[in-house]
Amino acid sequence: MSRIGKKAVAVPNGVTVTIDGQTVTVRGPKGQLAWTVAEEIEVRQEGAEILLAKRQETTRAQAMWGLSRTLVANMVQGVTQGYEQTLELVGVGYRAAMKGQALSMQLGFSHDVDIKPPEGITFATPKQTEIKISGIDKQLVGETAARIRRIRPPEPYKGKGVRYAGESVRRKEGKKK
Repeated sequence: MSRIGKKAVAVPNGVTVTIDGQTVTVRGPKGQLAWTVAEEIEVRQEGAEILLAKRQETTRAQAMWGLSRTLVANMVQGVTQGYEQTLELVGVGYRAAMKGQALSMQLGFSHDVDIKPPEGITFATPKQTEIKISGIDKQLVGETAARIRRIRPPEPYKGKGVRYAGESVRRKEGKKK
């Protein structure tokens, strides 16, 4: 049984939540997000809390209950604080720089890799070997970070590549004579 679905989502000051049928819209200081909750889940607002409940006792309703609560909580946090993901570039000559809004990276290819940010995402390069991806949509921030990492994932022999901040790369032993 879902324990997370039972918890109410707290709505802080400055955030407005609109429930129109199954669509939940959250507006805050950083922007606006909307999501359509599954039909098996009932959403209601009581004061400064959002409560979710199952309409039926099915396996799918059980699964969607906790998921829906988490996604609504992520929307509330996104419009108040936002989300940020940090990537590190490890390797000789690997560096990143901003070209206007786009991100330009040198990753050992014969050409630079340029990436335009999706709608709602901003890139920053505090250091040449560090990329910060920020936005209000948790899924979009994580997906953008994963797409950038996929261009040159860390390899197991020298550890070169694009990795998440704090990620440990399992190293292999090289050839022996």
